[in-house]
Order: sequence, then structure tokens, then C-alpha cells
Amino acid sequence: METPTVVLLPVWSAGHLMSMLDAGKRLLARSGGGLSLTVLVMQAPAANDRAEVAAHIQREEASGLDIRFQHLPAVEPPTDCLGIEEFVSRFVQLHAAHVKAAISGLACPVAALVVDFFCTTMLDVSRELVVPAYVYITADAAFYALLLRLPALHEEVAVEFEEMEGMVGVPGLPPVPPSSLPVPVMDKKNPNYTWFVYHGRRITEAKGVIINTVTELEQSVLAAIGDGRCTPGIPAPTVYPVGPVLSLTPPAEETHECVRWLDAQPPASVVLLCFGSMGFSTAPQAHEIAHGLERSGQRFLWVLRGPPAAGAGPGQPSDADLGELLPEGFLERTKEKGMVWPTKAPQKEILAHASVGGFVTHGGWNSTLESLWFGVPMVPWPLYAEQHLNAFTLVAYMGVAVAMEVDRKRNNFVAASELERAVKVLMERDSEEGKRAREKAAEMKAACRKAVEEGGSSYSALGSLSEEIINGAN
Repeated sequence: METPTVVLLPVWSAGHLMSMLDAGKRLLARSGGGLSLTVLVMQAPAANDRAEVAAHIQREEASGLDIRFQHLPAVEPPTDCLGIEEFVSRFVQLHAAHVKAAISGLACPVAALVVDFFCTTMLDVSRELVVPAYVYITADAAFYALLLRLPALHEEVAVEFEEMEGMVGVPGLPPVPPSSLPVPVMDKKNPNYTWFVYHGRRITEAKGVIINTVTELEQSVLAAIGDGRCTPGIPAPTVYPVGPVLSLTPPAEETHECVRWLDAQPPASVVLLCFGSMGFSTAPQAHEIAHGLERSGQRFLWVLRGPPAAGAGPGQPSDADLGELLPEGFLERTKEKGMVWPTKAPQKEILAHASVGGFVTHGGWNSTLESLWFGVPMVPWPLYAEQHLNAFTLVAYMGVAVAMEVDRKRNNFVAASELERAVKVLMERDSEEGKRAREKAAEMKAACRKAVEEGGSSYSALGSLSEEIINGAN
């Protein structure tokens, strides 16, 4: 009989697709040949996303692992959406018939369907086909706890969250300030909010939830989810914390220019500033960063991207024109201490470098896990999605970061004086707050590495998941 397959349905953006693929490959390895993988690929709406997805798939197909990619027919994207969450959710929904046909047409037995958390409408397809369904959360357990809690919060809080008195209660976390909630829940009249409540409600129908986190990082939150405190009266699906799911490829044969520059710096002396695949700076914000860095006196490696070019999508920064974005004379004045890199940079290789001692980050969960894997403490500068909640948990819950004041009302603006203060606190050896964040980050590095080793918490969770899926298929 053919090997039973686990069908993955990822969302096409790199942070979601690669994370789910890497989790799938770990499941494949843990199953010891008991499972294969089939990946259903939705055609990304934007051309540059399609090119990126094609390149990822080409690399995976060359790896020789038991993974098959099946491209779903293209659908016409919705054109009347008010935001990315609504767009992704509705675009996914349009694929339901294609997903059902693809799964029904597979020659081998289907052991499970694993969907991204934006794809909970596909739980209807799994039910029709009597295939066990699992949801994959690319974010942390704190975000998942809030998502589960949201349908009840929606009933409890009549006003907008930022108008409510007091804090938001998310079981397992310290009280959350409404200003730290994710962007999509800040406007209840917006369809993005409606979709978040919808996904929070639907996830409870899954057989299990796979999270890219580590039990030791979020122990009390995972306990609260498991005890049903986030979903009173509704049994929550079993949670499998399998992280950190990171794709750690060996460094390129030719040393990157940024890494060569780092080779010449003292240990733990450089602060990295990098804002993910969608982060960029306008000239006024870049000027504030430049003045803040210069006045801090710290060594820095700043990956600076410019606003999207005309005609490019909103999440597609351009390579920076340093002459346009930086204050006059800044590069000359800081050339002994700093480097500004105007295009994509190998973030993991940089974080792994001994001379990097801190990270100013947008706080996307993949970047956060990379930072923790290498034991680098952070200053979160949230920009979009769930990053404001991540910033809160990194500072107030995990203790691996130094807080920085970000003005949400002014498009997440940070003043030079505030960046200067946060960077000094993070990097200066005699700073108590910085010392605590460094110690905590070192603890988390050890916990992350232990979790994925044989006998570790994530290794065991993956073993239980693999066993459950194989037993179900037989």
C-alpha cells in the first residue's frame, strides 16, 4: 500500500510558506518513512511572490525528500478588500472546490490536512472528506491564545479595545495593554477584525494545533490553552509546540560583505537593525534612526530598505537610495563604527556572528526565533500584523527585550532620542536592564536548542503528532 500522505495548505508569503514546509519536513523525518508530504500550492496573486514561491519549490524538489507539490488552478483575487487579513482569508476561501478536488484525486491515503491559520474555511473541506485537520500557527502561543480568546472578548467588550478601561486579559500572559493588541483587532468595524474573530472561532474545530514555539518559552500560556482557560465551555484542540522551526542553511561559500565587516568588530559590540521582508523607512524616519544611532555611540549594522517603488505591492520595499534617505555626512561621520546595507541581507548569518550583541527588530515571529536561537537580546519596533503583541510578550513576559516607545498613531514612528536610549540600554555593559535581557536571551537560546534535540520538548511533541497521524491513517 502507498505511504499515507499529509497534505499541507500553506499561505504563499515567504514567512508562512517556508515555516510550514520546514515543519512538514520535520514531521516527515520524525515519521521514519511512515508518511509522505503533499503540498497544495495556491497561485500567489502578485508576480514577485509567484517567482519567490517557484524558487522555493524548485529548491525543495531538488532535495530528494518525499514531497510532492500540486499547483491549484488560479482564481480571480477579490478586489474590494480593506486590508491584508481580509484579502488573504477571502482569497483562500475561493480555493475550496480546488482543494477538495485535489485531495479527492490523490492516489495514496490522506492521513491529515494541515492548514495555515488563515485557511480555517478549509475545515469544511476536511469534514466533508472525513480527513483529520490540523491548524499550523506561524506565530507564538501568546498570539494563538488571544485568537482563541477573541470571540468571547468580542462579546465582553462593547467599545473599541483602545477605548476600554483597564487591560485585556489573555490567560497565561501578564495583563495586556489595549495598545499592544495586533493591528487587525484595533478597529471592530473593519472586516480584518471580523475575519480574526472568525478564525479564532473555527480553530477550535481542528483535531490539533501545531505551533512554531517552544514549551519552555511560553509555559504558562500553553498551560492556559491546554486547560481550556482561553475557550471556556469549548474544548480546545491538542497543542503541539514543535519550534523553533527555522531553516538553518549553511552559510554561502563566498562570505557576505556584511559578515566580512562584522569579522573586524569586537565581540558582542554591534547592534543589528533589520525590519523583515516588508519593513522599510521613509526619509523622515531614516533621519531619526541615523541621529539616534550616531548619538548612541554604539557600533551598528543597519539594513535599510526604501519605500516600495511605483507600481510595486505594499509589502515590497525597494533597495535604499542612501543619498535620498540619510542625513548629509552621516556615512562619513560614522564609517569607523557603522555600516548601512541598502538591500536584503543574510539575517541568520549576521545574528549568528559573535560580534552581534543586540537586535532592533520589527518583531516578526520568525525573526524573533532566529534571535533567540542565537541568544541575541532585542529592542522590538513593531510595524504590522501581530508584532505589537510580540513586542509586549518579549519585554513583559519573556524578558528577552528592552522596551522602546513606538507611536502607533504616527505610523509606528520612533524619535531619535528614544532609539538612542533603547540602544544604549540594550548594548551598554553597565545597564542593569540590558544585562537582564542578555541573561534571559542566553537562557532561551539554551532552551530552544535543547527542545529540538532527542528527548527535548519539541522533539517529543513532534513524535506524538507523527504517531497520532500514522495511527489515524491505519
